[in-house]
Amino acid sequence: MHISRIDLNLFVVFEAIYSEGSITRAAEVLHLTQPAVSHALGRLREVLSDDLFIRTAKGMRPTPYADQLIGTVRQSLNQLQRGLQQSVEFSPERLNTQFRLSVRDMFEALLLPELIRNCRHAAPEVTFSCTRVPREQLLHDLASGRVDVAADILLGHDESIVHEKLSQDHQVCLLRKEHPALNRDWSLAEMLKWPHALVSSREHGPGYEDVQLSRHGLQRKIGLRTPHFFSAALVVAQSDLVLCAPQRFAEILHRRLGLVIKPFPMTLAPLELYLYWHHSLDQEPAHRWLREQVKQAMGNIHWPEAESPDE
Repeated sequence: MHISRIDLNLFVVFEAIYSEGSITRAAEVLHLTQPAVSHALGRLREVLSDDLFIRTAKGMRPTPYADQLIGTVRQSLNQLQRGLQQSVEFSPERLNTQFRLSVRDMFEALLLPELIRNCRHAAPEVTFSCTRVPREQLLHDLASGRVDVAADILLGHDESIVHEKLSQDHQVCLLRKEHPALNRDWSLAEMLKWPHALVSSREHGPGYEDVQLSRHGLQRKIGLRTPHFFSAALVVAQSDLVLCAPQRFAEILHRRLGLVIKPFPMTLAPLELYLYWHHSLDQEPAHRWLREQVKQAMGNIHWPEAESPDE
């Protein structure tokens, strides 16, 4: 079959349905109506003589032929997109777009002030949208283009996703100024006497510290579980709960809420933060500029030296 017989826009629809697993979500991504997307799929099915997608209770499941075709389609669309972009010299001053970031609230507090201050000067028409995508959905959203970049811990391997280490940090403990534990020697036994606030996006399961403690047969009591660090910090500021957090973020809470920082009384592996993006955007000028801005903003943040745990 000669390519001249096919409307190439149909492959844009095909890629969106494959990425989203839904005609409705594909229509949202493409800014088209659902009937328009369904009609385009019907035309492509007729041309290629294959169903391409089978409707199931969990969404649109690709056929074996669609699975075989998607790699070539994505590569071709990406090459075409890069060719069009490279035909115009990139200039941040002329950039008019919204970048979508997936970050945790503590990373927002560290990164966004510096990032937006720099970008408002270099690219005044650029805007940002921050969201918190569940980790099990993050790789999919990067591949589908719903998210431009993400910052998170080291995630599962996916050949289509590129990652680069941004920073590493150490866990510390935060307590209110009047906490009774501050009148005693700070130790592992003392820390475990008090209830803790656990920040996690999951409803159940242990935190990073709990996994490490369990290896020594130890367990802490969780008095509060919440997905938000600032909410946990406000509770800690008015109670005897203890909050564990990366030291760089703890410095912000110390300055804003007067919380006291104590070292985590056990040697833990550093917490590493990575920047993620889809490989198809690796050489895209605007995306490369965004990644450089993120790395530059991280480099401009004051990173105090971490305290050593009490012996």
